[in-house]
Amino acid sequence: MWRIRPLKTYESMGQESTKATIYAGTFPRSLDAKKRVAIPSAWITGEGDEFHVAPHPRERMLMIMREEELGKWEQKFQESRLAPQEKRRAIRAFYASARAVSADKQGRILLPEAHCEWAQLDGDVVFIGSPGRMEIWSVQNYQANEPADRSALQAAADESGL
Repeated sequence: MWRIRPLKTYESMGQESTKATIYAGTFPRSLDAKKRVAIPSAWITGEGDEFHVAPHPRERMLMIMREEELGKWEQKFQESRLAPQEKRRAIRAFYASARAVSADKQGRILLPEAHCEWAQLDGDVVFIGSPGRMEIWSVQNYQANEPADRSALQAAADESGL
């Protein structure tokens, strides 16, 4: 079984603490006929672990995250300015769409068919790194979004003085 590698930092006084995992990089992959896909080896250790996969609420891609990251979504909804009933509905809808998945001995996860249909995943896909989660995009959706992402990065760099 495979496990995501948490990033470790060492604070003063020699104490070790775990920071949020950051996944970096772009990795092309292929879904097999059963909708299994291999997690990039840079993001796994080889020990068993469970992940959660959920469709992104606004973009046609899937998010794969550990339990800690999944819990942050509820916290963000709770902290929003939505009315209490809308918060409950958003949380319910998000958790209803999330599914637990486990990596097999080859580091593959089985993606739910409905999730693959929603994200338009079939054949070639792309894993994208992100703070706290992995993203899986269809090659077509990723290529269609890449120019806008690059433009946003340039604007953010300009605004930040980088």
